[in-house]
Amino acid sequence: MVKLILLGLLSGAFFSSTFVLNEVMSAAGGHWFWSASLRYAFMWLILTAIIIMQHGFGRITELMTIFRQHWGFWCITGSIGFGIFYTGICYAADHVAGWVVAATFMFTVVASLLVLLAFGQRFDKKFIAYALLVFAGVVLVNISEGLHAASLLDADAVPMKDMLLYGAVPALVAAFSYPIGNQLVWQVSYNARKRSAEPTSTQKSDIQANEISKKTTSLITEAPALSADMSYTADAVDSLNLNHPTQTLPSSLLQTLIARIPAIKTTLLQNAFNKVWLMTLGSLPFWLVLGLVVHPDLPDTKQVFNTLLVALLAGVAATSIFLYAREKAETSSEVAGVDATQASEVIFALIGGMLLLNNTLPSAMGLIGIALIIVGLILFAKDG
Repeated sequence: MVKLILLGLLSGAFFSSTFVLNEVMSAAGGHWFWSASLRYAFMWLILTAIIIMQHGFGRITELMTIFRQHWGFWCITGSIGFGIFYTGICYAADHVAGWVVAATFMFTVVASLLVLLAFGQRFDKKFIAYALLVFAGVVLVNISEGLHAASLLDADAVPMKDMLLYGAVPALVAAFSYPIGNQLVWQVSYNARKRSAEPTSTQKSDIQANEISKKTTSLITEAPALSADMSYTADAVDSLNLNHPTQTLPSSLLQTLIARIPAIKTTLLQNAFNKVWLMTLGSLPFWLVLGLVVHPDLPDTKQVFNTLLVALLAGVAATSIFLYAREKAETSSEVAGVDATQASEVIFALIGGMLLLNNTLPSAMGLIGIALIIVGLILFAKDG
């Protein structure tokens, strides 16, 4: 768990560059659409080059085959996890101060738990308390920054109504879209492992005959030893629900939709770069349609360069590390812990602002908030 937390923190450090560079591009008059769409265009090109260098062009052909077979799923997943997510981030940053975007997006810590619950996963209630503790710390940090910004802006401060409409709402949408996209990607591998582990009709009778004697045995023992690249197995999830009999039929519309998620049985999805590549390719139609609707002016050279930096730092590096850590998680609690590390983006953004932009030290309220975030992450690492 400690290793997963450290990987999550590293991805948070890279991702925090998004808020700084988006603020720079917005201040220079760049349109939010180009800040969002060019990031993923660059990401796809960079990832393609990396994959070809590592595995040859044949790997791209294999990934294209997976994409063509399930193009609808990848377009939906990419549109939600990357398209809607980053549209909300960039749109909010183009209308309100960066601290508003950062503060509201950190609701993703709580949103991740809600998404996991919606997908039928279980974890100890104490992890909900830890997530709320982290979120409370983030709120305090950003309230302190907001009060400081308001004192400097005075009459030019953004009205609360506009702040909620153009900043909070898009960032809240982004906070839910990101974990939904991540969970959808994980679900396809889970479905494949679960279906491959389903017993045949001749085996079911034997399993039923021994079911009582196995009630207290972890279902992890049913799976063969997995390689280091395999993670978060179906059996690991099932082991969290030993006291809850598996339902063979979906119990709600949401569960029906989840059951329709395809089972993609391939070892290629064990690689974070491959998953990000597929999601990025799936998001491209979203950007094309959005561009036709928005009709923005062409970006200048500086915005293109800054977007390239965002693609390298927050796009390729942060997203790949985060998905890798999430895939290595073996329980729902560990997944929640990895998701919670994204709250560290606020801390890294504050440090970056102090070092690069000469920002002042946070107030006492801000320091208390930072302490709560650190305590929450430590509790995740200790009890995960």
